[in-house]
Amino acid sequence: MSTAAGRFPMAVTYDDVASAAQLLAGCCHRTPVVTSRTVDERAGASVFFKCENLQRAGAFKFRGAYNALMRLSPEQKRRGVVAYSSGNHAQAVALAGQLLHIPALIVMPRNAPQVKANATRGYGAEIVFYDRGESREAIAERLARERGLAVIPSFDHPHIVAGQGTAAKELLEETGSLDFLFVPCGGAGLLSGSAIVARQLAPGAKVIGVEPAAGDDATRSFRTRTLQTVTDPDTIADGARTSSLGKITFPLVLEYVSDMVTVSDPELLSAMFFLWERVKLVVEPTGALGAAAVFERKVDVRGARVGVILSGGNADIRELARLL
Repeated sequence: MSTAAGRFPMAVTYDDVASAAQLLAGCCHRTPVVTSRTVDERAGASVFFKCENLQRAGAFKFRGAYNALMRLSPEQKRRGVVAYSSGNHAQAVALAGQLLHIPALIVMPRNAPQVKANATRGYGAEIVFYDRGESREAIAERLARERGLAVIPSFDHPHIVAGQGTAAKELLEETGSLDFLFVPCGGAGLLSGSAIVARQLAPGAKVIGVEPAAGDDATRSFRTRTLQTVTDPDTIADGARTSSLGKITFPLVLEYVSDMVTVSDPELLSAMFFLWERVKLVVEPTGALGAAAVFERKVDVRGARVGVILSGGNADIRELARLL
């Protein structure tokens, strides 16, 4: 399906990301940047991994969630928030809510990875499950009306995008200029924020968004400049099963992203297990999207300085052991 693109305002700027970075200082991990000679040999490039798999709650999502919750009004904080997510945004909102003493209600698919549901409960959030095919957005909006809650979208929100962009800001501050930056893409909150930062701090860098091949709506949207959708794609990258880019993220992707590529599930598994075995980094499938694109030479990066955001590490070990 497709929807003609409208003219949306650029809702997020580099100043918004810089403001989010100040707000997150001291409560958000400044995750390490990891290099590996073995990876460089395989890629034919100098590769710098930004390890958001080591972020609080196990993924970059904590950055956006904390930034968004901190900016709520006192009354909104008292009433609480509702979010919808397959896992990482759920955990991030739950943890941010716990730290800020804001009640959190999370709408999750019934088949979400158990490790993510358990962690969300462990951070003190209430969970409402739904079946695939139901509209999680509609469920969240109904609960928001009934309980007076503020809705915290998983990607299509200016404060979320700005918060996620701080990961790329840290990476570029540490590594200096890069030739390429590979970023996993679901709804493009991380990709949009990262691309905004790259334009400011490394204007010569090409920002490459990476999707699972089965959920290539953002890639099709980028190519056609028309918003494309996908329905419940069958991919192990559960964090990239979003149906489409958003009204905020779509124009940001068109403005700031250099290219979009896709990787297959077998390619994704190969990259993920390589990171586990050779780099000793536990990364979930969605988190390995960027690395898979580099390893599979989806873009020619030979001889270049390449940044890769490893977006999360909340791997369902039992399920992945079955696939292995």
